Amino acid sequence: MNAFLQLAWRPEVRVRALKVALVVGTILVLINHINAILAGEVDAGRFFQMVLTYFVPYGVSTYSSVKAIQNS
Repeated sequence: MNAFLQLAWRPEVRVRALKVALVVGTILVLINHINAILAGEVDAGRFFQMVLTYFVPYGVSTYSSVKAIQNS
C-alpha cells in the first residue's frame, strides 16, 4: 500500500489525474445536473454532489496511472 501511495503522489500522476477529473467531472456534472443549474436550483446538497462527481475520475485516473507504472 505504501508503494502505491508513493506512486500516486508523484507530480505527473497527480497532474494527469487532475486534468482528467476536470474534463470528465465537468461532463458528468453537466449530464447529471444541467437542469438544476439552468433553473438556478443548486442548493448545498446538490453542490456537494457536484463536487463529489470530480473525485471519481480523479480516483480512476490515479489508480490506472499507478498500475501502469507498476506494470512497466
